[in-house]
Amino acid sequence: MHEMAITQSLVDTVCEHAAGRRVHSVQLQVGALCAIVPAAMEFCFDLVTEGTVAAGAKLDVDVRPGAAQCRTCAARFELSDPILLCPCGSADVEVLEGRDMKILSMEVS
Repeated sequence: MHEMAITQSLVDTVCEHAAGRRVHSVQLQVGALCAIVPAAMEFCFDLVTEGTVAAGAKLDVDVRPGAAQCRTCAARFELSDPILLCPCGSADVEVLEGRDMKILSMEVS
């Protein structure tokens, strides 16, 4: 389960930026091509935050679709999973979006 390692890095970053303040919530945007399971990440978040300034915080994970452009037909299309196939049938595609993860906001006090 790669969500545990990713969540540990997320919590480390959040706690560092909180600078000792209490973290109440974290809003995260994840590209669909990262193959993150939101429920697994939320479970890991609860475990990893124990004993930190983020203990008890709420994690909101927004999964955004990926985007690609076909090198064969030049069509731009959405990707909801890591199967990189253009509707025209070509696998010669360039991924434009969907492999990123961003902390959009965090609520602290």
